Amino acid sequence: MKISNKILFTAFVVILLIILTLSILGIFLMKERDIVLQGQIEAEEYNISGLLPGRIEEIYVEKGQHVKKGDILVHIISNEVIAEYEAQKSLEKAAKLQSEKLDSGSRKELVSIAKELWDGTKADLNLAKTTYERISALYEDSIVSQQRRDEVEAIYKSALAAERAAYHQYKIAKEGAQEQDKASAKEMAKAARSNAEVVKALLKDSKLAAPISGQVATIALNKGELSSIGTSIMTIVDIENPYLVMNVREDLLKYFKMGNDILCEIPALGLKDIPFSINYISPLGSFATWKATKDSGGYDLRTFEIQAVPKYKIEDLRPGMTCLLTIDNEQFTMNN
Repeated sequence: MKISNKILFTAFVVILLIILTLSILGIFLMKERDIVLQGQIEAEEYNISGLLPGRIEEIYVEKGQHVKKGDILVHIISNEVIAEYEAQKSLEKAAKLQSEKLDSGSRKELVSIAKELWDGTKADLNLAKTTYERISALYEDSIVSQQRRDEVEAIYKSALAAERAAYHQYKIAKEGAQEQDKASAKEMAKAARSNAEVVKALLKDSKLAAPISGQVATIALNKGELSSIGTSIMTIVDIENPYLVMNVREDLLKYFKMGNDILCEIPALGLKDIPFSINYISPLGSFATWKATKDSGGYDLRTFEIQAVPKYKIEDLRPGMTCLLTIDNEQFTMNN
């Protein structure tokens, strides 16, 4: 009997211990873990492209190579554009010569001939005028007939018209082209020069330089391949200025303020409590993930994008690395 009671007591104690153990485990298991947000290191990328369509003559860099701002990356040649430039220069020269010709007026030989013709008609006019005056005087004295006077008068008027015509011809030869013709020639020369400058600007874009200091991430085209206008030939990453991008649910946004610091872990580098300064907060588009606050009714939570820059330079920090941010769950529960 005593042995039986002892066994029952022992079994009761064991069961009680099991119940207590399970209760304690249940309490810990039911306790929610801290909230861990995951972000990623990114950096600005710059596509290298040109305005000159042509064939890639030379690529001076390799994938993964570090370059400095202003370094020549690629050389593009275009025989067609070079030929177009030469043609535009020829048109510019021809238009300029035509404009100069009109500005300088007619040739001296033509002006001299027109002057001689005018002088000849003036001499004829003087002779015709003198003869007309004499015949008119004789007519008044009834020495010559009216027909003779009319004939001389007609000769005088013809000489006067010839003199005026010769004078205007001389004036045109001396002054050259009209002002409208000169202005038109100048505009044509200006247009030809502008076209040549446009083609020249394209040729200047034959050698593409690095817009920033960074690392060559990708090279899309190879030597000898054709490149069209705006085609991305290679990509440079601004690896010296990485930043953190993290998507945060709306109910957690109260922990993130512009200018505040956050402490993150970077598993790839084995670093913890790395400070980042928040410099950008913006809602994602309507296509981003939404979360319902209640199964029935309530409102939906939007997702915001947070960007932050490291407070100091971190060696070997590269785009694509994961960053982890831990938020104390108890504090989050109390605030909610």
